[in-house]
Amino acid sequence: MSTFDKQLAKIKNDKGFIAALDQSGGSTPKALKLYGVDDTAWKDEKGMYDVVHAMRTRIVTSPAFSGKRLIGAILFENTMDRDIDGKPTPTYLWDVKGVVPFLKVDKGLADEQDGVQLMKPIPGLEALLKKAKSKNVFGT
Repeated sequence: MSTFDKQLAKIKNDKGFIAALDQSGGSTPKALKLYGVDDTAWKDEKGMYDVVHAMRTRIVTSPAFSGKRLIGAILFENTMDRDIDGKPTPTYLWDVKGVVPFLKVDKGLADEQDGVQLMKPIPGLEALLKKAKSKNVFGT
């Protein structure tokens, strides 16, 4: 049975919830502040993402974070591209934790126009999806 088929079976049949580990650049400072880390802990965007990845790593490596309670986890692209304990994050989630990796692809909401608020365009979506597939990300 392929990895995809195993992940599909888990999503279809198991009970649990999907963890949202997908804060992007705009919401990350607020998420870190709620976690007890203020914006003096980094100097630039790269540093901010290093701090948030360390936070996510602590969460994901916790014994409580496992496929017994979770069926999936939504990842921000930056998290998908990083490692946890020497393994790509999606691989770590599935192989070590039994949690199906998903990828956040949206870029947020556009400004309201004519009483309607649409999602922002997603440039480079096809390339992003190919990259995610190559990392065994199940879906979006």
